[in-house]
Amino acid sequence: MTTDSLKGREVLLEFSTMGNYVKVSAIDVQSMVEISISGPANAGEAVLKKNALQRLTYILRKKAIIS
Repeated sequence: MTTDSLKGREVLLEFSTMGNYVKVSAIDVQSMVEISISGPANAGEAVLKKNALQRLTYILRKKAIIS
């Protein structure tokens, strides 16, 4: 799955470390749709960001907000 559908959309990301894992929240500013994922703290920010954006893209497509 690609996150190209998010180009031109403002997305806020928040990383919260909780022990051995990190919770990542992503909010699409235009639609105010929010998702969150969690992953191991040693996964790296780039991997967690990619996974959060993929999930946000999936949810926005599911809700028919983006194509």
